[in-house]
Amino acid sequence: MKPSFNCLFLLCFLHCVASSKVRQRDALNKFYFNNGVGRSSSSSSTSSSSTSSSWASSLLSVSSLKSKVYDNSGLKEGDKVVRLLGQPEGVNFDQYAGYVTVDRANGRALFYYFAEATENSRSKPIVLWLNGEPGCSSLGYGAMEELGPFRVMSDGKTLYRNSYAWNEVANVLFLESPAGVGFSYSNTTSDYAKSGDRRTATDALVFLVNWFERFPEYKGRDFFITGESYAGHYVPQLAHAILHHKDWLINLKGIAIGNAVINKETDSKGTFDYFWTHALIADETIRAIHKFCNFSPDARRIAPKCGSTLDEANLAVEELDVYNIYAPLCFSSGVTPTPKSPSIENFDPCTSNYVEAYLNNLEVQKALHANITKLNYTWSGCSGDIDGVVPVTSTRYSLKKLKLKVKAPWRAWMLNSEVGGYTVMYDHNLTFATIRGAGHEVPSYQPTRALEMIKNFLQGLHLPAI
Repeated sequence: MKPSFNCLFLLCFLHCVASSKVRQRDALNKFYFNNGVGRSSSSSSTSSSSTSSSWASSLLSVSSLKSKVYDNSGLKEGDKVVRLLGQPEGVNFDQYAGYVTVDRANGRALFYYFAEATENSRSKPIVLWLNGEPGCSSLGYGAMEELGPFRVMSDGKTLYRNSYAWNEVANVLFLESPAGVGFSYSNTTSDYAKSGDRRTATDALVFLVNWFERFPEYKGRDFFITGESYAGHYVPQLAHAILHHKDWLINLKGIAIGNAVINKETDSKGTFDYFWTHALIADETIRAIHKFCNFSPDARRIAPKCGSTLDEANLAVEELDVYNIYAPLCFSSGVTPTPKSPSIENFDPCTSNYVEAYLNNLEVQKALHANITKLNYTWSGCSGDIDGVVPVTSTRYSLKKLKLKVKAPWRAWMLNSEVGGYTVMYDHNLTFATIRGAGHEVPSYQPTRALEMIKNFLQGLHLPAI
């Protein structure tokens, strides 16, 4: 029998609907700078307003942004995906993929995949999805393993429909960012070593401005930014950049972040407390962690006993998939000769193998208009250090630091007469929600509940009660 468990991971929402951009920035700043997302370690003592001002001053000026708006006329039709390898019959939506130049001088371009809504695409909002880690592919993970319209079968060359895809309720745009991730690239090699949060936000803003020039029919449409893991940095930073450049009229309505990397101190403390509360590490280990570790950036250097204690804790969980501690492991290193019978509801732990094989197929790359000029090019899911395991405990600690008042108390939310998760609403339009039974990649493990969550969020509705 499959194990039953509650709220392993979560989605945290900041719904920025407000009567003015100023109120939107106030709400965003409360979440963003007070939790350390927009600060460097050296600025931890600064106020949210001064940190916000410092961040804004480092963004592109209006004139600089204008200089990066390139001619996108006629490019949309060239980006249309006629048919993907192994695509099932009966696809009832248009899809596009290709590159948007964000820095012509350096030859830097970001790759996107866009799946229009299955119905009423002209009236539905746009949802931008960003994967984190940092440096992992929104195409390979977000689109092909989580919330996109297709999943890859075990033969690595056949697709099947995801009946819980988010383009059932929105037009969904997947962005591979920063340059060097997935199919995104730069012709200037040194660009890869210079990627950081600020330039990632700036490039994403330049991408959006140019993308809307390429797809002008979507200008002014309700726009939401979503993502997971290190997108806890990417999402609010991009939102802040959009609000700082309000003249471009990107109609930002809200942001949603799953299992968000928000604050190093609370994220780390929450992870080990989560291990202990789920019986993965010993009582003695958590007592030593609480005694020797303060989780500051210098914790290991100033407290050697902390470092050895954390190593002991990590060793205790190394045989598990800590992205979902109850999930089965993958014991295969490749694809199968013939496809296994797939299941959206029961996530295959070897899915990443199938996706990697699929996206390294030259026919697939050609259909997606990906850069295949480099003969030795190999697509990979991630290009940076992996630091994305953020349990529900971590986010609750981070929310506590905000000292927000509760507007609607903690309660269960329901779907199909079952508890879908739990939710609480705070001031500043911040909603915290859990998805029962989900791992780090929420739509992979609980696609039905994830779709219900995003549908209500986009409509500005509370999650359904009993």
